[in-house]
Amino acid sequence: MDKIKKELIAFGKRTINLNELEEVIKPYKHTYEDFSSTILQLEEDNIISMVKSKGRTTRKPSLAKQYRIDKSALTENYHKELQYYRAQLDPSISIDKYYGNPSDWKTDLPYILKVDEYLKKNFYPTDKVPAPERSYELVGDEKWITENSGKSLLEKINVYDKLNIIPVSDPMMFAINPLKLAESKQLHIIVENKTTYQALLPVITETEFSTLVYGSGKKVIKSIEQFELQYPIKATHQFFYFGDIDREGINIWYSLTKQLEVKLAIPFYLECLKKEAALGKGYQKSNGEAEDKFIRFFPENVREQISTLLKNGKYHPQETLNTNELQKVWRESFWRN
Repeated sequence: MDKIKKELIAFGKRTINLNELEEVIKPYKHTYEDFSSTILQLEEDNIISMVKSKGRTTRKPSLAKQYRIDKSALTENYHKELQYYRAQLDPSISIDKYYGNPSDWKTDLPYILKVDEYLKKNFYPTDKVPAPERSYELVGDEKWITENSGKSLLEKINVYDKLNIIPVSDPMMFAINPLKLAESKQLHIIVENKTTYQALLPVITETEFSTLVYGSGKKVIKSIEQFELQYPIKATHQFFYFGDIDREGINIWYSLTKQLEVKLAIPFYLECLKKEAALGKGYQKSNGEAEDKFIRFFPENVREQISTLLKNGKYHPQETLNTNELQKVWRESFWRN
């Protein structure tokens, strides 16, 4: 019944006809007897009430042809349940995000209780351990954090950052500029493709940058988690990103911005936009939010150019710039604020 109530909370309208109710209940109740008894129980609990003008069916037991859903009654019980658990759980566990989104509560609750049990027994750990080890300690499943929903759940209840978890991902691949290791503010540039990385590598010591990171396409979205462990230099770190001017490249950059501040390496992009665009990326999926945020970084006189380029399925690969052009831009552009 809890799953059915959750479906009714999520139902987009205040009224629901019998056919729509059947679609909601069918996955859980497979006979008319079970279906009708569930409907009558919901009526008795004042969760749904008959729309009198629509009448009732002639089949026994008789059901209304249309019902009005009392969503306040549904959420009242749900909120009481949340309030009960809020009083029982470790104070550091936040369940605020479940108030506006009940759909995941029942699925997540068993794991939340396991996390609560762990915290009450062990407090927050002071030692850093890899995600599978911490995952097994928390819920008895070493893959829960890395391969299932564990990381998102721990973030949702505001405990992930306190559990001293070492992310399990491929190491970052980067080159170091030894001349810049002592800088108090350090610059780092992530490039999407191997060709660009190889072209820039020979002149790294002639630039303002402390590292040149090979993003390897989407892999950097995960490997960036390793940066602090692989580069334990105490400084203010500013990241730049240079990728293909296509939807895939934009989405990689946008995913990175969800984890840390990553500016666009505008001088490289502007140099690419001087070249003739290539055709052939019309199949890539559009992410309007990512593209809008990307375009806003550019001067107004080129925003329309980028927008039109994407709409027409065109793109600029990083390789549109040759080695000399890449090196010149990196060496001669002004990168510090």
